[in-house]
Amino acid sequence: MTTSEAQILKILAEEGNMRKAAERLFLSQPALSQRLQSIEKDWGTQLFLRSQKGLTPTPSGELVIQYANEMATRREEVYEQLQSLTQKVHGTLKIACASIVGHTWLPQVLKEFVQKYPDAKISLMTGWSSEIVKALYDGEAHIGIVRGHSDWKGRKTHLFRDTMYLVDKEIKSLDEVFETERPFIQFKSDSNYYQEIQQWWQRQFSSSPKHQITVDQIETCKQMALNGIGYAILPSITLTGEEDVNRINLVSDDEKFALTRDTWLIGYDSSFELRQVAAFVEIVQQHAECLYDYSKNK
Repeated sequence: MTTSEAQILKILAEEGNMRKAAERLFLSQPALSQRLQSIEKDWGTQLFLRSQKGLTPTPSGELVIQYANEMATRREEVYEQLQSLTQKVHGTLKIACASIVGHTWLPQVLKEFVQKYPDAKISLMTGWSSEIVKALYDGEAHIGIVRGHSDWKGRKTHLFRDTMYLVDKEIKSLDEVFETERPFIQFKSDSNYYQEIQQWWQRQFSSSPKHQITVDQIETCKQMALNGIGYAILPSITLTGEEDVNRINLVSDDEKFALTRDTWLIGYDSSFELRQVAAFVEIVQQHAECLYDYSKNK
């Protein structure tokens, strides 16, 4: 099997749809159909069942697709080893990044990386920090950027620390939280983040918020707070300082009452040796050093 044939089977299995697979492969549907027929002829068996719902691998197809995936993975590993022997930065950089960092801070880092290393390719996945760790364990990413505390045994580098702010149109001090009837707007996050906020709240206040609203995304939470629906606790990485709201800094001289959020760069030592990863890490650390240390803003 050639590498192009392995790629065709891999994408057909991922998409389960001839049109979508053809678009990813930059082929016409008739051309892709002919290629698939040729591959099936070489193997002497039907690899996919065609129906109105799309493509479904046959039992024989599942075996051949598994072989194709293993072949593609092994080729990429060898390619990365070869490119690490040269001075030129190319190959694919696979990043797994916490969503909040991926939506706010990372784009500027990637912009510089792409400008400096145009021959390198980028594969980026975002999600909760727990999902980032799993992606590294499963070999789906070279490098991870996570938030908060993570049980990672490999290399772990601190990038920056966010202050947390209580943001609201009306509330100007924490004392007013005791009296307000306004809802506390929270966003779904990994259990680590949610737990840190809950623990801070219990240390700070004697009772739970009177009213709560839970949304699915931090950006939704932010926009609801900016529009005066209620108050929210947001990290400084999401705020520009130009928002028309009151921002109550939750950093305290007493560390047990402070609420901050750390961002970390994690990965296996073997990944850090790859040239494209080393180049990315250098740019990441430069940007992290230039980032304003909100923990000093008390």
